[in-house]
Amino acid sequence: MQIHVRTTQNVFIHHPVASLGDRIVAYLIDLVILVVFLIVMLALYINLKMQITWVWIVTVGAPLLLYHLIFEIFMNGQSPGKRLMNIKVVRLDGTSATVGDYILRWLFALVEIQLFSGLIAVLCIAIGEKGQRLGDLVAGTTVVKLVEQSKVTASEIFVPQEVGYTTVFPQVVQLTENDIELVQRALEVNRESGNTKPVMAITEKIKSLMGIQTDLPPVKFLYTVIKDFQHMTSK
Repeated sequence: MQIHVRTTQNVFIHHPVASLGDRIVAYLIDLVILVVFLIVMLALYINLKMQITWVWIVTVGAPLLLYHLIFEIFMNGQSPGKRLMNIKVVRLDGTSATVGDYILRWLFALVEIQLFSGLIAVLCIAIGEKGQRLGDLVAGTTVVKLVEQSKVTASEIFVPQEVGYTTVFPQVVQLTENDIELVQRALEVNRESGNTKPVMAITEKIKSLMGIQTDLPPVKFLYTVIKDFQHMTSK
């Protein structure tokens, strides 16, 4: 299964659900980090002959307990292990998870992993189609693999040029190749999944920025923008 992850430009990019193997390896990497942290802090306290209980709880217990929650909140759905495995937490609709989502996942993780040694989490991920453990089911999230998207640039022949073509919207010369790449991806999403939201969002953005007024349907408008851009930048 694939999740359409929304970028900051309101374009949806396809990402597959992270495999169980990737998630287990990411968890083990995080576990190694926590063990190293615990050993270092224990050695430090022994060396300093620190015997104050509350100091131990605050400086060691809290980081161990809140590790995943804190990192996922401040690293946009990733812990160090998840980042190394190139996976992240997102909502099922492709938007970024909220702080509340991360808290729900974390609370259920205490039950799934701490009390049942991760068996329930593994079974849920393996059986479900969307790669969700119990915490994900409650929060409406999943974990996706951040595979590199195929590069699409304005130099590639995406829309055939017509002989004697006349530019319709000369304002598009102000756009960049990155802008055109986003337009192309929005059209791909519309063509492959029928999702019109990226196309509508980019159409309104371009019209607003360029001061363009037209009755062309959004899809046809964006194809025209690409042809105009190719025509003007190839001169």
